[in-house]
Amino acid sequence: MEVRGSIPHEQPPAPGAYEGVWRFTAPTVDPSVPLVRHGVRTLVADLAVPVHDDILHGLLVIVSELVTNAVKHAAVLSPELGVEVAVGPDWIRVAVEDQHPYRPKVLETDHARTGGRGLLLVYAIATEAGGSCGIVQTATGGKMIWAALPLRPPDG
Repeated sequence: MEVRGSIPHEQPPAPGAYEGVWRFTAPTVDPSVPLVRHGVRTLVADLAVPVHDDILHGLLVIVSELVTNAVKHAAVLSPELGVEVAVGPDWIRVAVEDQHPYRPKVLETDHARTGGRGLLLVYAIATEAGGSCGIVQTATGGKMIWAALPLRPPDG
């Protein structure tokens, strides 16, 4: 996993020092799912982002779903995926990019299916947290799927 951006470990971050954008890449293979999830969790902890535990849990589920989707559906055209974590004063956004041109759609709940509802879960988590999500085409013809969440739940 290649990481761009750095966090100084010599001094604790100043208030608001957690704001910024960090990008890293990982191979589009199954072991990248927990690797990327751990990388995002570590980044958030190292930056001391004041994110509520419930929001962080939802964010990590979203990361897992988006990376899993890239591994399952884009690896043939995208041997590497990109991950972007952006943090603002009161929000956090994660995005996963691959080079496959297909833009997936959120599927409706179908209890007869055992899979295919990852984006539905991403949408539900983002909506419940008061955030949003979307899919955009990249300049290289691939796609980036993103989700942005507030650092605090709507009721707290």
